[in-house]
Amino acid sequence: MNRTVLMLSLLATLGLTACEPQPPTVVTVPATTTPGPAGPTGATGATGSTGNTGSTGEQGDTGNTGNTGDTGATGDQGYTGDTGATGEQGEQGNQGNQGEDGDESTTSKG
Repeated sequence: MNRTVLMLSLLATLGLTACEPQPPTVVTVPATTTPGPAGPTGATGATGSTGNTGSTGEQGDTGNTGNTGDTGATGDQGYTGDTGATGEQGEQGNQGNQGEDGDESTTSKG
């Protein structure tokens, strides 16, 4: 609110001073004479400020797919594996039946 009142009073003061009449300006034109030699070169001006950074460019297109690589070298032969463990011994089999006695009368004669 304080700034608003200050700004309005400043604008009113400027508005009233702009309306005051000014005396007319008289420009006297000098008589035509021959110009003299050129004056010395003026001092070099100050360097201007740095310009703004430009916008970022758009993303480029995707590149081409590369060529297929060469076939790899054949690997070395693997080591021979360890010998497997010996299996457990099997159980003993059943004893067979006893055979019958042979009959001597049926023997063949030669």
